[in-house]
Amino acid sequence: MKKVCMAILALCAAFVLAGCSKKEAGNKVLTKENLKVGFVYIGSINDEGYTQAHDKGRLAVEAMGISTAYVENVAENSDCEKAIRDLIDQGCNMIFTTSFGFMDWTLKVAEEFPDVHFAHCSGYKQAVNMCSYFGKVYQARYLAGIVAGMNSKSGKIGYVAAFPIPECIRGINAFTLGVQSVNPNATVEVVWTRTWFDPAVEKQAALELLNRGCDLLEQHQDTTAPQIAAQEKGALAIGYNVPTPNAAPKAYLTAPLFNWPVFYTANVQALLDGKWEGKAYWEGIDQGWVGLDALSALCVPGTQEAVDVAMEAMKAKTFEPFTGPLFDQDGTEKIPSGVMMTDDDIWNMSWFVKGVIGSTN
Repeated sequence: MKKVCMAILALCAAFVLAGCSKKEAGNKVLTKENLKVGFVYIGSINDEGYTQAHDKGRLAVEAMGISTAYVENVAENSDCEKAIRDLIDQGCNMIFTTSFGFMDWTLKVAEEFPDVHFAHCSGYKQAVNMCSYFGKVYQARYLAGIVAGMNSKSGKIGYVAAFPIPECIRGINAFTLGVQSVNPNATVEVVWTRTWFDPAVEKQAALELLNRGCDLLEQHQDTTAPQIAAQEKGALAIGYNVPTPNAAPKAYLTAPLFNWPVFYTANVQALLDGKWEGKAYWEGIDQGWVGLDALSALCVPGTQEAVDVAMEAMKAKTFEPFTGPLFDQDGTEKIPSGVMMTDDDIWNMSWFVKGVIGSTN
């Protein structure tokens, strides 16, 4: 009987050791030497817009002494899954996917590869090994709205926007509120392109707005096509994602910017430090995630001063663009005076503020 008990104990010990070995193998200590970070991009790293902004973050990770890889021009379909798997095959054990439509493909692969860490930009789904992240760029759009409101002579401003989703809607609203803070009677007219990256479609939408009498354009698009269209028509323009003063020098005023190196380096370092979490990250101006490009010489006097006042208040958290009273397009009060919208309400915004011309669908 004693021999039988000893044999059982030995067998149990073997199973425990085997389990420990497997756990250790699946949770190896990550270092700069064995970590490889992959990026999946919807556009080109030279698009002078959204993807180029993200690639600045990748280069910042490389500057940490960490190996990186990337796949560009990936469609928001099963091509995303293929790109992710290709990066895993290349040895990537941390992967960032950078477009909204990549979310479900990222989650699918994350569930299959629990030892790989994933991060998805602008989405809302997470897992133990998958976080989501985005910057509160609506704050920078509010500042851009101040610039637009002070520099539009007609008070008719156009907005070339990608898709009628909360990400774009809250940006349009914040921009409009910024416009109204300095030019209460101005309007912002929206045209949806239903694409993130298509210079021809973006330019056509821009021309449509200009032909309707808009003398200044803002955009939620990945290329400089709207800025170029504005310059061709003698109008002004505000860019997006990265500084592009050379794309349309006779039109460009400024641009809301993402500072992706701040997030990417911090997130990678958290993984190396064993502090990484599969949660939602959403930070703004006070954390340096977003900002506004330097104003061009085309801006009227006083523009910089007005921007500085609002920016400092947001950094100090004494001002938040989405604070009541706020009214919808029909003039119905949505947010009472003095009430600040919650992050969740801002994230899921589905209605336009008063002063926006256009539909949310």
